[in-house]
Amino acid sequence: MNRSKLIAIITGAISLILAIAYLVIVQIIDFRGEMLPAPQSQLVLPVAMISSVFSSYS
Repeated sequence: MNRSKLIAIITGAISLILAIAYLVIVQIIDFRGEMLPAPQSQLVLPVAMISSVFSSYS
């Protein structure tokens, strides 16, 4: 078996391992349940800060 064939086989094996690991990770994340968005009440931005940012672009 020549060197290029061996490298192709090793590269293919690494690719398969990465693909299977990706699928396992996705299944684990999906198994945790429904993803809920972060509550908007926790997001606090001062109005003065926002208005000063927009006024500097004028």
